[in-house]
Amino acid sequence: MDKRKKAAAVELRILVVGSSGPSQFLLTNAILGRQEFSEDVVSIPGSSKKTGELAGRRVAVINGPNIYDKDISKAKRKMELKRSKCLSVPGPHALLVAFDLEKISPNDIKTPKLVMKRFGESCLSHCIVLLAYEGNLDRGTLDDRVLRTDWHLKELVEKFGGRFQVFDKNWRNRGQDRELLQKIEWMVASSGGSHFSSGTFHRAEACVKREERRLKKQRRSETEKALKGLEKQHRGEELRRQKETYNSGVKAEIRAKAEMDNDWLRTSLARGLGTGFTAGAVMGALVGAVEGPWGMVLYGVIGGAVGGAAGGAAQVATEYLEDKVAPSARLNFNSIFINRFFTSARL
Repeated sequence: MDKRKKAAAVELRILVVGSSGPSQFLLTNAILGRQEFSEDVVSIPGSSKKTGELAGRRVAVINGPNIYDKDISKAKRKMELKRSKCLSVPGPHALLVAFDLEKISPNDIKTPKLVMKRFGESCLSHCIVLLAYEGNLDRGTLDDRVLRTDWHLKELVEKFGGRFQVFDKNWRNRGQDRELLQKIEWMVASSGGSHFSSGTFHRAEACVKREERRLKKQRRSETEKALKGLEKQHRGEELRRQKETYNSGVKAEIRAKAEMDNDWLRTSLARGLGTGFTAGAVMGALVGAVEGPWGMVLYGVIGGAVGGAAGGAAQVATEYLEDKVAPSARLNFNSIFINRFFTSARL
């Protein structure tokens, strides 16, 4: 297999980033050619990974909360940034930064700086600006608008190396697939043919691999039992095929679990406990000050315990409830519950 065919066989990992609104989710639908997100979705509380094909090329599309999202706490946003990296390790081949062409503003010029801050200073060489539009607009008119008419749009695109693509919000329009894939592949080739990575992506990959080893060891007896069961039911080529299918399924399941939950991500819960304890201890000490020095100590200890429990419970409850409730309820829960109990340094 020559280098070109070998590269085409590799699954492209695409990390889609949105500034605000539904643009990144419409782009995901457009890449995969199916409606993974409804048109009214403007934000998601957690990161996700979807697989499919773009113009015949296998792709994995990773989404996270919008980078300016104010409906989730800073601690939650930080954890989901980590999770989006775990979902795209050893690193994304492309970061697609999505904007709505009709809603883009001069304020969006700040986006490249924030993208670099969150993913790495050299990530812009792996970025393409994607501009969502609606209607039967002439492509030449759209390109002219980007390159000549709107100064802030031109400046934004230039900060991303001049790479941009306009895409129809109607994901059923498959005429844009080939051009987008070619731009991604050309960008990857011009960057040496590899994916983007950085210190935090290396850390994410190490944690995912460590979690994979832990889960594999945990399931060893179960796996051995299942394989022995197959040996009793099948022979020859059919046994080989059944074993291969089973092992591939277990491997994929373990990988998916490790990407979504590992020790790097679990540190967010520990920090939540620590933050809650500190905040609770301070509040308890302030209340106890009324009773004097011993009151400060007593109420400080009590407040720290309660605060720590609240911080940890908030993080656990969020992750659990977000999988159980409707999108609107998720946002409401995050806004009211997590933002009240969780604080963290800005990313």
